[in-house]
Amino acid sequence: MQTATPMRKVARPRADALRNRERIVTAAREMFVEHGPDVPLDEIARRAGVGNATVYRNFPDRDALVREVVCSVMNRTAEAAEKALAETGDAFAALEHFTHAAADERISALCPMVSSTFDQHHPDLEASRGRIERLVEEIMSRAKAAGQLRADVGVGDLLVVVAQLSRPPAGTDCLFSDRFVHRHLQLFLDGLRAPARSALPGTAITLQELRQN
Repeated sequence: MQTATPMRKVARPRADALRNRERIVTAAREMFVEHGPDVPLDEIARRAGVGNATVYRNFPDRDALVREVVCSVMNRTAEAAEKALAETGDAFAALEHFTHAAADERISALCPMVSSTFDQHHPDLEASRGRIERLVEEIMSRAKAAGQLRADVGVGDLLVVVAQLSRPPAGTDCLFSDRFVHRHLQLFLDGLRAPARSALPGTAITLQELRQN
C-alpha cells in the first residue's frame, strides 16, 4: 500500500513583511507624485522607514515598484466605487465616490508614467485598468437607466475630465491644488446629471479612442 505524500503548506508572508511592503508602496506613491518616477529608491526606503534591501527584496527593479503603485491606486479607486454602489445602490453616488477617490489617489499624476515610461501592456496593469473601465461603464449605464445621468456622455469623457481636473496646474503642487480639486470635480459631476441643460458638441469619447491616444 502506497503511503500518500503529505502536502506541503505554502508559507504565507508574515504580517511585518506585508506591512513593510505596504509602507514602501505608500512612500513610493507619495514621492512619485512629488518628484516623478526617477526619484532614488534610497529616498523611498528612507521615507518608508525600511532598509534598501527590503525595497529590493519586494521589488527587484523600479518598473516593478511603479507598476505596483499604479495598480494599487487603480484598485483602491475601484473599491471605493464598488463599496458606494453596494451600500447605497445609487449609481450616481457611486460615480461621485469614484471621481473623488481618483483625485485623492493622485491617479492623474501616476497613470501617465505607465504610458510614457513603462510597459503599459503588463498583465497586472491591464487587469487593474480593465477593472476600472468595466466598473465605471457599469455604473454609468445604471445611472443612465435610472434617469440620473445625461445620455450623451461616455466612459472616456469621464476619465479624461477626471484626469484633467485632478492634475495640478503648471507651477503649482498637489497640496495647493487640493484646495479646489474636489470643488471643481463636483461642478463637473453636477453637469453630468440628467436632464441635460445643453447639447454637447461632438460625440462621446469611447474607451477605444482613449486607448489610441
